Amino acid sequence: MGMSMMNEQVDKVMADVLNWRRTMHKHPELSFEEYWTSAYIEEELQSIGQIEVTRPTETSVLGIIKGGNPGKKIGLRADIDALPIDEERTDIDFVSENKDIMHACGHDGHASILLGAAKVLVDQIDDLHGEVYLIFQHAEETPPGGAVDMVRTGLFDDLDFIYGQHLFTPIPTGQIGLLNGPVTANSDQFDVLIKGKGGHASQPENSVDPVLIGAQIISQLQALVSRVTSPLDSLVISTTNFHAGSAKNIIPDTAVLGGSVRSITPETREMVEERIEAVVKNVCDVYGAGYEYTYSKGYSSVVNDDEKTDQVRAIATEHFGDAVFEFPLAMGGEDFSAFSDLVPSTYAFIGAGNAEKDMEYPHHHPKFGIDEDSFSTGVGMMVAVAMNMTKN
Repeated sequence: MGMSMMNEQVDKVMADVLNWRRTMHKHPELSFEEYWTSAYIEEELQSIGQIEVTRPTETSVLGIIKGGNPGKKIGLRADIDALPIDEERTDIDFVSENKDIMHACGHDGHASILLGAAKVLVDQIDDLHGEVYLIFQHAEETPPGGAVDMVRTGLFDDLDFIYGQHLFTPIPTGQIGLLNGPVTANSDQFDVLIKGKGGHASQPENSVDPVLIGAQIISQLQALVSRVTSPLDSLVISTTNFHAGSAKNIIPDTAVLGGSVRSITPETREMVEERIEAVVKNVCDVYGAGYEYTYSKGYSSVVNDDEKTDQVRAIATEHFGDAVFEFPLAMGGEDFSAFSDLVPSTYAFIGAGNAEKDMEYPHHHPKFGIDEDSFSTGVGMMVAVAMNMTKN
């Protein structure tokens, strides 16, 4: 499909895409609870026609388009869940109707873009090669995530390639970010319970102060970043909570702290899990305190396949020219990694920020919004990837 024809086909579905997005934005649902959303998507896929629609899990949807020519099997993935946030935007007439739940990360846009791509691909089914799996994935926002649920079904084991993308407000509308290799971080969490000995604040020598111990642990954890990890590697340890005591004149018995760990390589991920406990144990031993330590692994790093991503970059450049740029490594988490661990994959970022439209709030913010002009780029990318990457 030539660029001008693709643009015409994309333009024809944009009214539907906007309607789908605004409808889903009004009806957000949390991870693993996307019952209305998945039913709505299934109904819209059925109405497009020529798509085999199934339910891999209770709240996910899979559509399969079989092209008129032999070719490869590829997947196009969109996530569909929302967040526990009370929406604060007042400049749109399709605000969330579900209290304390909001599409604050653009997943309503992702699902709508994939529906739009499906409609274009069905219109071009005689020219399409192979098979395209339309993956509407539940529960991206909540570990262990919906992607691993879908992968466990075995439905995607023989795919040749999977493509995913994220609308991203830090990037101006119209730009497309791509990066070979790791593109997101391993996203883990740790929790520590420090078991000290309480007492009167005026007699610390008769106590084992868990507050002092916790403060030293927090400080020493940063040495793992600056002195144990190579400057050429990426590691972020953020202690995000620290709770102890309730009275000003009492040294408490216990303290709890915890936080987030972001890494890139499997080796660093394993190292930091062990070293955090070593820091906790050593500091507690000095003061005679006990501890409990829990390290919870979340999503692994999304790794873009070099060969496939080079192909996607060429396709994007052919259709969108200098809008394509080298995306910097992001330390956020994304469960698309379950797919990229399974088959060669590419994950891209589609610019959706526009300061003039007040669409520049960060993701997960109660005033988050996305520039709907970015949707044509999103649909165009998915269509172009499907039409080209399915060819033998």
